[in-house]
Amino acid sequence: MDKQQLSKDILKLVGGEENVDQVTHCMTRLRFNLNDNKKADKATLKNTPGVMGVMENGGQFQVIIGNDVPVVYNALVGNMSKGANAGSSGASASTGEKKKRNPISALFDFISGMFTPILPAITGAGMIKGIVAILVALGWLSDTSSTYIILSAIGDGAFYFLPIILAVSAARKLGSNMYIAAALAAGIMHPTITALLADGHNSSFMGITVIAATYSSTVIPIVLAVWIASYVEKAVDRVIHASLKLLIVPTVTLLIMVPLTLMTVGPLGTVLGNGLSGGISWLFDNMSIFASILIGGTMSLLIITGMHYALLPIVVGSMTTLGYDFIIPLMFAANLAQGGAAFGVGLRSKNAQTKSLAYSTGLTAIMGITEPAMYGINMKFKKPFIAALSGGAIAGAFMGIFNVKSYVITGLAGLPSIAAFISPAVSTLIYALIGGLIAIVAAAIITYILGFKEDNAPQPAATTPAAEPATAATTAAPAVTEEAKAQDEQIFSPMTGEVKPLSEVPDPAFSEEIMGKGFAIQPTEGRAVSPINGTVFSLSKSGHAIGLVSDTGAEMLIHIGIDTVKLKGQFFSPKVQAGAKVSVGDVLMEFDREEIEKAGYTTITPVIITNMHQYESIESAGRTTITEKELIYTAKA
Repeated sequence: MDKQQLSKDILKLVGGEENVDQVTHCMTRLRFNLNDNKKADKATLKNTPGVMGVMENGGQFQVIIGNDVPVVYNALVGNMSKGANAGSSGASASTGEKKKRNPISALFDFISGMFTPILPAITGAGMIKGIVAILVALGWLSDTSSTYIILSAIGDGAFYFLPIILAVSAARKLGSNMYIAAALAAGIMHPTITALLADGHNSSFMGITVIAATYSSTVIPIVLAVWIASYVEKAVDRVIHASLKLLIVPTVTLLIMVPLTLMTVGPLGTVLGNGLSGGISWLFDNMSIFASILIGGTMSLLIITGMHYALLPIVVGSMTTLGYDFIIPLMFAANLAQGGAAFGVGLRSKNAQTKSLAYSTGLTAIMGITEPAMYGINMKFKKPFIAALSGGAIAGAFMGIFNVKSYVITGLAGLPSIAAFISPAVSTLIYALIGGLIAIVAAAIITYILGFKEDNAPQPAATTPAAEPATAATTAAPAVTEEAKAQDEQIFSPMTGEVKPLSEVPDPAFSEEIMGKGFAIQPTEGRAVSPINGTVFSLSKSGHAIGLVSDTGAEMLIHIGIDTVKLKGQFFSPKVQAGAKVSVGDVLMEFDREEIEKAGYTTITPVIITNMHQYESIESAGRTTITEKELIYTAKA
């Protein structure tokens, strides 16, 4: 798939560059801050090849791509004149200012926007810490060697100087100067300040008490400080003449904020951070099983809503103050449960395409990337998603009983992060592995038992959309038992008329491409001919819908008009029967276009491929008017 074209399509469908305030990405999603979410064409985005789903959470407009998201993101930013911050000055075209969000949404947006860019640094450092732990545990590396010291420093560096990294990211999100924020963090972490406060005794600044606190590896103190600093910086900037801004703004901001942080903001943030970590520790010490079942069973829901980012400060705080964390093991269990549920779908499915997708996305999920399995399989079939939540809760209960902890932040909570559970007590690693296995097996078994409605199972080509359940009986040829291997399929026009996008069809079953992809024709003549060489697969008794399958396996539906099933065959004259072999141009149906329209029905005719899961994309022939037997589009395999 052409990632450049995909990025252009996405940018256009989110409302264009002028509607983008900011865009970033995580492991699987493009995360947009749009000036106006209503300008985004959500329905078309969902059905764009290469897009797995679209969500709005925490004030963000999220486009789910999968593992290729970095490539698509880079292409998208390259197409924007102002890069990832295009439109940052952009007011909404309709209102002249950005929309307001409720405080909770704004908070989640801020947390996710701050942590998402720094995840690669945390993940890389965490993996190095895990590798070092493995090497020491296996006896391949001495914890007194210089190699160990250097590797440990590489792994610990991002966490020790986390306040500086966070300061830059938070300032970027807040729209303040990132380097002033970094200087603020560096000031409170300077070795002389650290030494001054290290003995636990309070000091003073100009007669005001400076409370002893340690700021390395902390989260909340620097976030609060940068937030306040953004207001100080902007206030100073407003009153200083342009010729003096470079000199005065950073000087005044740092002179105010570093002492203020040391005297008030830093200690307050430290108390809040320690309180959160202590509260989580108390919860797991006293209500371990309940907390583990609750978090393990709802973690996937938190991920869907974007609320899991709110846990990151707690995780980092626990890791730095306690040396371990209880939440990462539960995220590990929830992710593996998503993979297990997808495996369950693969075991039960009768559709070769679904089986392949389920197994591949299931494997991706247990490696820590859950979105393909979650959105592409489990949520699609619904019951497997319930099974995944149940598997996460069951595995969570096991991990709660055996007090499983994580000792390293590794980013992805999947099998590659297993090093996070290595500790002097080897049992922790063993229990984590058993818990992960329980998550996979439980979710797979529950999925298999619950079952699911497999809408994409091989079946005769549909003769009417879901919106018309009362369609009269159809005559059909014998069912196709095997799917032909897909190849490029040229679709020729069955009618003379105007070519329309499916979005203009007044029926969501077609306009939202629920039935399949293709184009529609507004006919100017009253007959339909075969668009392919193949077989008439089914013919509605009312005559308004014809199903065909090409010689190379494309299953097609020609649906003449909308709601014309209600005419019960009036004004329709079929010229073929189900099972008939046809070639391009053979007459399938004659109909009285004028009488149908006089009866109050539109004759716009969708010409779609219903087994689009076998094809990569639809390529238009570019015609706006067309005659019978002219190429209308190509289905690309």
